[in-house]
Amino acid sequence: AINPRLIIVRVSGYGQTGPYADRAGFGLVGEAMGGWRYLVGEPDRPPARMGISIGDTLAASYGCMGALAALHHREKTGRGQVVDSALYESVLQVTESLLADYGASGHMRTRSGSILPGIAPSNAYPCSDGDIVIGANQDKVFARFAETIGKPEWAEDPRFKTHHARGERQSELDGLISDWTRQHTVAQVDRIMSESGVPAGPIYRPDQMLNDPQFVARDAVHWEEHPHLGRIPMQNVFPKLSETPGAVRRPAPDIVGQHSDEILSSLLGCGADELAALRRDNVI
Repeated sequence: AINPRLIIVRVSGYGQTGPYADRAGFGLVGEAMGGWRYLVGEPDRPPARMGISIGDTLAASYGCMGALAALHHREKTGRGQVVDSALYESVLQVTESLLADYGASGHMRTRSGSILPGIAPSNAYPCSDGDIVIGANQDKVFARFAETIGKPEWAEDPRFKTHHARGERQSELDGLISDWTRQHTVAQVDRIMSESGVPAGPIYRPDQMLNDPQFVARDAVHWEEHPHLGRIPMQNVFPKLSETPGAVRRPAPDIVGQHSDEILSSLLGCGADELAALRRDNVI
């Protein structure tokens, strides 16, 4: 090899090997073949989209993890390698025990809407001004939840006393909880659940994220001064590192090759004549 230390990350629909390697592949196809689309949506509706291009994000994230592992290997051996990240395999990696469930018992997960079948209460519940998610399915948490909403008897009611019993009566229990949440605003339910140690949270839109004190305290949102768009919010660098925190240095380029000269000269040491030759040969 010309440069045995080189690390190459290749992200594609199906990977660099196998009978589908030469096929075109977009995120939606990877999400479908990787099992995601079959699981998302209501059971009586066609498979749904996540709402974001999750397949592309996952493939890029796994490609990045592969690059980091390859860098670690290169530190030890001095040799680079190719990182092969396929869209469909990236999606497959986050489907939990989807394959194991089928292999062990023949059980196939299906679309279940906003619930996790057999796990209750764990759902989105209607309030007077919106919806809130509540997760009180663990026995001790459920007992606190029941007492908090004025139904302490639920903790000893045979219908709801155990995790299995609540799962069997999931729809009934969700209906009873909804009767209570409808009497309150999202903020009220959120505060009540927080004070009682019951996991819950509002379902945010972008504008609500920008004003939430937790987002503000942790600088979860970065405000970027864009030369054409003005001041715009975006996700900040994540995860947060205690010793070497990251930061957004500048917005992404507006045109292809915008920073080529800067990178080639400052990082690779190319002089003006070399840059001119590369441009003349249509390399950059």
